[in-house]
Amino acid sequence: MTTGADSVVRALEDEGVPFAFGIPGTHTIELYDALARSARVKPVLVTDEQSASFMADGVWRASGLLGCAALVPGAGLTHALSGIAEAYLDTVPMLVLGCGVRRDTGLAFQLHDVDQLAIARPVTKSVMRVERGADVYRMVRDACRIARAGVPGPVFVEVPAELYLLSHEGDAESPLSLGTPPLHPAAEVVDRAAALLARARRPLVYLGYGARGADVVALAERLESPVATTMHGKGVFPESHPLALWPGFGHAAPPFVRAIARDCDATLAIGCRFGEVATGSYGMQPKRPLIHVDIGQASLDRNVETDLAIASDAKAFVDALLARLTRRPIDGTMRAAIRDGHAAVERGWREAASPTGVTPYALLDALQRRFGPAAIFTADSGNGTFLAMECLRLERPGHFLAPIDYSCMGYSVPAAIGAKLACPDTPCVALAGDGAFLMTGLELLTAASLDVAIAVVVLRDHELAQIAQFQSLALGRKSASRLPNYDLEQLSGGLGVQYLRLDRDVEITDVIDQAAGITERGGPVVIDVAIDYAEKTYFTRGVVKTTFGRLPWNDRVRFVLRALSRRLAAGGTTPPAGR
Repeated sequence: MTTGADSVVRALEDEGVPFAFGIPGTHTIELYDALARSARVKPVLVTDEQSASFMADGVWRASGLLGCAALVPGAGLTHALSGIAEAYLDTVPMLVLGCGVRRDTGLAFQLHDVDQLAIARPVTKSVMRVERGADVYRMVRDACRIARAGVPGPVFVEVPAELYLLSHEGDAESPLSLGTPPLHPAAEVVDRAAALLARARRPLVYLGYGARGADVVALAERLESPVATTMHGKGVFPESHPLALWPGFGHAAPPFVRAIARDCDATLAIGCRFGEVATGSYGMQPKRPLIHVDIGQASLDRNVETDLAIASDAKAFVDALLARLTRRPIDGTMRAAIRDGHAAVERGWREAASPTGVTPYALLDALQRRFGPAAIFTADSGNGTFLAMECLRLERPGHFLAPIDYSCMGYSVPAAIGAKLACPDTPCVALAGDGAFLMTGLELLTAASLDVAIAVVVLRDHELAQIAQFQSLALGRKSASRLPNYDLEQLSGGLGVQYLRLDRDVEITDVIDQAAGITERGGPVVIDVAIDYAEKTYFTRGVVKTTFGRLPWNDRVRFVLRALSRRLAAGGTTPPAGR
């Protein structure tokens, strides 16, 4: 005899799920009791179930291990929905282990009783409810398989509370083969792709996160192609490589990137969807012929018209294509343009050093140098994400974790905890805006209680910076984007986390070295950074330009006149945020 709680834990163990994040409730005490007996699955108590789903997300993005959010009925699910939806839009597999109310009593109006399957369905790959104790083990394992297969995503499994509580005879086993073979392209389709590329003078390679695992370095070198990535795909192609261009190639990229992309006469896009964030508000047009390869059929011919659409696993396609390509000679002129373009961008960042606060590039460069090339960076929805995307240089995927297509605030701190738990020997740095920190910053208590040695860099300008910048540029004034002040030192101390303050560029090296020392000794640390956002990111400027350019002419004039009149009325300047 066994219980549903024991069946769930055995399924998690057999699937290699290392952590179950959540808050126990009256319906799940049997599950947590079974988790406490497991030597292979660790229950992690969070302060809010939103963080449970963000932590599960961080586990997978950093390690490739499946994360699990273990939720109480009703409120547990609705609290966790933000992180579940983020995983859904960012194609992150996740097991959402929901508990249902009792179905064996026949009684209505139970505690937490809502239609959880209806709530979860729009933001998950699949929803399922276990009806018999004997099916718990099989269905949990099936959910893990579905989450990982094809286009990855979260899967919701509801286990009614009585199945945790009551015993049953035995578990129905899952099929022996729980894996899904990769989707291979037809030979004739690969032949067509090779022929299109052979006719191109200089194709551009554009890679999303779906291209991870494919030999994209060999592909780029064989084609002698410049390589751009999506934001989510940052690090899929090593950014130290002489063919590495930028995360994007449209209006939200620097001029040298746009010039090189314009000089290309074909595009090979792999593992991407041409979504709004990746394209800077649809502000880039790939040169045709366009070959678009993605495992998700729904993304093909959806936002951009393709000349050849291929539904395929990225690795299977690249392996097949490489066998059909002839190596092109090195293009020294193009490589020099890429090298000189990056150097000019970095020189511009250094020359724009803040006279009164902390320069973003100086901060991020120092963080990367001190924490090392293996460090994992998590970002939050807002300016910090775009700064990190532009300033960091990564050599592999899984080291830039950010909320992209759902763009959910509050991601960075819990995601860093999940990443560090999954990769305990890897430095983890969270880049949290001061507004986003207010949403999930209490998870520092979780980090402190478990000795999770993350560095949380709070980028403080006392505004919702990204929105404030958009408002200032487009509207000529800011509204409801100014944050009330809070004492981060007192808050950190109350949560048991060491605190450091960073006010000027001259302090960067010393403060970051102190922070790294604290994490190396096994504890979390908060760095309170007086960030200076005066220099707009390429992404922000590009999105504003693209969005403005799509407006009808009469609305463009209206926007410009309104912004000018407000600036003139305010004396021509927007007052700085201050500290």
